[in-house]
Amino acid sequence: MQSDEKIQAHLVSVWRESKKFFSIGGKEGMLVLTDKHLMFVHKTEARMKWWKAITQRQVINFIKSKNTMIHHDGYGEEELIDDLENEKNMELAFDDISNISFEEKVWGSALYLEYEKDGKQEKFQYAIAEDWVKYPVKEPTKFMKVDWEPFVQYIKDRQRFTK
Repeated sequence: MQSDEKIQAHLVSVWRESKKFFSIGGKEGMLVLTDKHLMFVHKTEARMKWWKAITQRQVINFIKSKNTMIHHDGYGEEELIDDLENEKNMELAFDDISNISFEEKVWGSALYLEYEKDGKQEKFQYAIAEDWVKYPVKEPTKFMKVDWEPFVQYIKDRQRFTK
């Protein structure tokens, strides 16, 4: 992340699943869109109290408006820079993304992302969880219906090439 970048959208309670053959399970994290990058942060320094409050507020916001171009209080560029020091978090330049699309499903809205990073082709599906089961492992039980269009269009408008 560059020092002059600003967060354009910040989504929490995002469930990411690999779309590879034989992949099982997923990860919870945050999807952060800046002027130049898309990040998936699943190892964060954010406090648990903050996380709980923000996830509840996000559900209420999505019930009122489906727009994914939102930003949450209490997490800014400084916190994002700190979180990106952890190499388990993903940072993608827009031009690394070979395909981005979304689809409305019966269970919720899905964002599909394909990219090449470090010579490996990756495919993921992202969805925003509304409710979770915590035992035996934490997994979403219900997903939100959101509008991924402005999020996807923001990235496509800033790519130098599209496939």
